[in-house]
Amino acid sequence: MSSTIIAILLLITFALFIWYILKGGNLMIGFFVMAILWCIIGLVPFNEAINKVFAQPALSYGPTIIYIVFGSWFGRVLVDSGIAPAISEATKSIGKKKPLLAAILVVLVTAFIFVSAYGVGSVIAIGVILLPILLSLGLPRDVALAAFSMAIGAPMYINVVLYNQMKAFVPKAAYDSKYLTFGICAAIVQLLAIIIFLFFNRKKIDPAMADNNLKLIGAENNENSVTKVPKIAYIVPVIPVAMNMAFKWDAVPALTLASIIAIFLTGQFKDYKKGLKFLNDSISHAISDIAGLIMFLMALESFTGAATINAERFRPILAAVLPHEHLILCLALGILAPLALFRGPLHVWGAGAATAAVLYSTGLFSDAFLLPLLYVPTLMAVSVDITQSWNVWGLDYMKVKSKDFLKYGVPVMWVVSIINEILVYHFFG
Repeated sequence: MSSTIIAILLLITFALFIWYILKGGNLMIGFFVMAILWCIIGLVPFNEAINKVFAQPALSYGPTIIYIVFGSWFGRVLVDSGIAPAISEATKSIGKKKPLLAAILVVLVTAFIFVSAYGVGSVIAIGVILLPILLSLGLPRDVALAAFSMAIGAPMYINVVLYNQMKAFVPKAAYDSKYLTFGICAAIVQLLAIIIFLFFNRKKIDPAMADNNLKLIGAENNENSVTKVPKIAYIVPVIPVAMNMAFKWDAVPALTLASIIAIFLTGQFKDYKKGLKFLNDSISHAISDIAGLIMFLMALESFTGAATINAERFRPILAAVLPHEHLILCLALGILAPLALFRGPLHVWGAGAATAAVLYSTGLFSDAFLLPLLYVPTLMAVSVDITQSWNVWGLDYMKVKSKDFLKYGVPVMWVVSIINEILVYHFFG
């Protein structure tokens, strides 16, 4: 069988895979089946498939799983120790006299927490605190949810846990000072866009609707007492990033140190038995939060292995089709960023896994350039895609229709994606 025919068959299965994802198919099963199909179609020898597709990729991904585990644990510690709720509660001090300013503060607090916190469990735990605050200020439910979700996505540019998941596609990329400078700039762009979004929708803020909206989501009596924590504990969310910037610490010791500081600053170990229970419960909840994600990533790694083996077959096609100019490629991905929605071909934790694997294997671009290039549209999806786990929860919790959420979120994130792709060119082109 000629390489051309094999390449065509691989592309056909890729197209069918995208269709399957858009129809709501299970990603873990889809990636696993695709890995098998690409081994068969690509005529990969059996032993090579076993070792290079199903064994080595999974084993080599072990360090990234550790990052995910520690990031999820840190997020759980922030919530369960009372630090995240206390930071959230502090935003109420602005009061209802300045609802726009208070809403902007909630957005900034959300971003601040998720600089290092990670996981759907952490998002839900923070969401049930902050979303009712936004509604109590008079924001419409759809506007509040869009702002909250985009505020989670903004700091993901510098979130070490998600960054290390991205490295599965471009393993030689480095979380160094150059990348951090880009990541901070990109996060600021997204936060400024959210603030402008809130400003343009300020006339829709109606405190008279607050009670009805709170009642609709079942939060009308959401006055749970917030555990008091020392004000110095408010800096805990930025400790992991600060340790990396100042001392070049790896994410694992940085997250561990931040978790330990959080535990002791909030007095969780004043009673040894209660302290042990807190420690065990936070670890147990953190791991259960990410169990499904880890198995999904294992399936993704297998498919990436199969795509890497077959990538040589795509090289002539991609070399002819892809623009070799970095600026043109950046602008193209910015303009096409909505293709990341619905786990499409620009979402690396969707059908874009194949795009990323094939792009990487061509050797046409450096890892340092490819990671942020692909990260920008992916983070558009993380911010406003209705297939993102915490956005699915948010739509249900806030009783918001998908079309209303997309109507507000997609235009904002599209502009952000174009601007941030230009930043990618500026820093890495």
